[in-house]
Amino acid sequence: MFVLRVRLLIATLWVGSLWAVGYLVVPTLFATLSDRVLAGSIAGNIFRAEAWLSIFCAAVLMMLQKLQATSGNSAQRRFLLLLICAMLACTLISHFGLQPFMAALREQAGPSGVMASDTKMQFGILHGLYSALYLIQRLLGVMLILKVRVDGLDPVRRFRRGP
Repeated sequence: MFVLRVRLLIATLWVGSLWAVGYLVVPTLFATLSDRVLAGSIAGNIFRAEAWLSIFCAAVLMMLQKLQATSGNSAQRRFLLLLICAMLACTLISHFGLQPFMAALREQAGPSGVMASDTKMQFGILHGLYSALYLIQRLLGVMLILKVRVDGLDPVRRFRRGP
């Protein structure tokens, strides 16, 4: 039961941080700062920290899944592992696949920023892909939280299944 609670806590930390950064922190940053280049630079640093948090949480959750390998339904365990791996894949593609190209475009654009240069369309496409992956990751995260909560800690379901 302790491992199930820790798993829920880690999953909640991960998914909550994804939602908070994407819908609270970064939009507030762009709304508050008048310099959009500076806001974008700070947002990039926040997303970098979020990516490393995601990698850490995914690793811990996979380790906890391994500890739970002998208990519960194997199909449910596989589904949870699949959700974790899919969320991790979104992070890896975004951070190590798309982010370097976006950073190169920002550097190429110089101090005026990507929105004022010839790279605006390329950056917009990459940003759109990044945003789509981030949204997919957040939605998968909601599924993960619900799955961990319902299958792992719901006392009524545990009572019906037996010890």
